Amino acid sequence: MHHIPDIFNDYAGFMKTRIILTAAELDIFTLLDERPLAAEDLARFLKADVHALMRILDCLVVFELLIKKNGRYGLTDQGACFSSRHPESVLPLLLHMNSMWDNWTQLTETVRTGRNPNLKSVIAAQDKTVTSAFIGAMHVMGKSLSCEIAASFDVSRFKRLLDIGGGAGTYTIAFLGKNPHMTAVLFDLPDVITLAVERLKRDGYLERVTLVAGNFYQDELPAGCDLALLSAIIHQNSPQENFDLYKKIYRALEPDGVLLIRDHVMDESRTKPPAGALFAINMLVHTAGGDTYTFKEIKDALEQAGFKKVQQLRSGERMDCLIEAQKPL
Repeated sequence: MHHIPDIFNDYAGFMKTRIILTAAELDIFTLLDERPLAAEDLARFLKADVHALMRILDCLVVFELLIKKNGRYGLTDQGACFSSRHPESVLPLLLHMNSMWDNWTQLTETVRTGRNPNLKSVIAAQDKTVTSAFIGAMHVMGKSLSCEIAASFDVSRFKRLLDIGGGAGTYTIAFLGKNPHMTAVLFDLPDVITLAVERLKRDGYLERVTLVAGNFYQDELPAGCDLALLSAIIHQNSPQENFDLYKKIYRALEPDGVLLIRDHVMDESRTKPPAGALFAINMLVHTAGGDTYTFKEIKDALEQAGFKKVQQLRSGERMDCLIEAQKPL
């Protein structure tokens, strides 16, 4: 007897996702953080339709994100994490997923033609809220993993880190926290550098970090570093863009310097790690040429750019594979 999928339960996950993303977009979780509210009061505040809003709120109760008592809606512990007031808030991640929604609806057309005909940037759009949602999401996802990565790689011989496309400084902070002797250069787009300053100041690392605004597709990279980090960057690039970037890093690095790449590294079948196979589709709908790459593809490009001793130091399921490459003396 073949297992016939329970279509509604197995594949209707997008409905639940859409409801939660809409709630995040309306900032319902933050609004209910101060005190439980009746649907009428919340609707008035949001200038929303009370009937429609109530249906959303009831579903959030079903999902155990809200609790309903005497006609008022309040947060559960799980729902509280979606409030912007929560110290470990995951709201930026939801807002980033919300900005990804439109690109994912273009998947069929992308498969037909090879690229998304209505591509919207979810990283650096004109819309500053999109940029800050993306950078916030990367920080939420990266906080504990960055500490794990920094602990797993011995950097005692390095003096100065170049964090390329370093976002809010999540990995810079992790490496500097673990290695008191190190300083860093964080290189990213001007809007992102502004967000990085806030976080580095808040965590007390600003004195040890030089911030350089630029675009690694167009500009040369700052020189004088002996360790370069490409953390979750290569998947957004085409093979040619990665090759050009590796050459830039090679030029910028000190002799005997090392490049560290963190990303999904696929096996030859391209089905493992599973999250990497899914992420390739994410890049298909979100970028002009991004993909997930095998070790051989990465190694060949690095060697062509001049690097030696290319090796995979770590493999994992959570975009926590590490590749190391050396610039000869």
